[in-house]
Amino acid sequence: MSASDEGRVLLLKAADLSIVFGGLRAVDDFSCELYRGELVGLIGPNGAGKTTVFNMLSGIYAPTGGEIDFWDRQGKLHRIGKKSPALLNRMGISRTFQNIRLFNNLSVEDNVRIALHARRAENPVDVLFRLGRFHRDERRMIEWTDELLSLFKIEGKKHELARNLPYGEQRKLEIARALAGNPCLLLLDEPAAGMNPQETQELMKLISLIRREFRLTILLIEHDMRLIMGICERLIVLDYGRIITEGKPAEIRRNPAVIKAYLGEEAATPTAGPTAGPTAGPTAAVSGPADAEPGDSGEGTDG
Repeated sequence: MSASDEGRVLLLKAADLSIVFGGLRAVDDFSCELYRGELVGLIGPNGAGKTTVFNMLSGIYAPTGGEIDFWDRQGKLHRIGKKSPALLNRMGISRTFQNIRLFNNLSVEDNVRIALHARRAENPVDVLFRLGRFHRDERRMIEWTDELLSLFKIEGKKHELARNLPYGEQRKLEIARALAGNPCLLLLDEPAAGMNPQETQELMKLISLIRREFRLTILLIEHDMRLIMGICERLIVLDYGRIITEGKPAEIRRNPAVIKAYLGEEAATPTAGPTAGPTAGPTAAVSGPADAEPGDSGEGTDG
């Protein structure tokens, strides 16, 4: 397995990814490395290509060009650019979506249990004849489900239909279901979209908690800059399908290319004259986009 000079263990490496829809090149020459235990943010204006990147990493789209290498829990290398979402989920890649995708007519509990089936140990004979291994698996699934729902503080609603949960709890349930697959890489696509400030603050703490508890690598798309600057160790910035820069949050906040991508050429140009003070600088400009623009509203308008 590959590791950096700093001793970090490489989990995923994307090299020169591109994807073309008709005549539109939605993502071009996207490359990144994700290391075990990292919490990395993927940001950029609406339409920058962020969700398209997620769709390639999770097997929904096959890249037109480039390669994706992934090291599973046992350290085995897989080239995953052409593999299905179901197979990638079994390997250890789980995700959530911009638009919440729950089984609305199933209970909260069953939404999580469905994702646990990939972890079952019994075979068809065990199920058909209700042998001991089947019952042991059933007990484990109930225990795992209760633990996850308790972690997200929705265990009291496990018998309710998913569609009846408040919006913020539906978001939590989707993340709980993603965790049920026992991933080593979790892709969160705008988890705070539509949440109020209090729910967003709780989500920040929750993401940090599940990263520690589950020893996860997390790649996060988010428009709420307070959230993403507050919890991510490293940021990758996309604009028009290409990476324009990457680095630590403090560096990204002051980067003229990032300010230009969000707010235009004039915002990236220092203002001359005596009226230009500290609040007119790049830091103020990039701290604001999350408050000025809502999260992407759907899969069709890629973030």
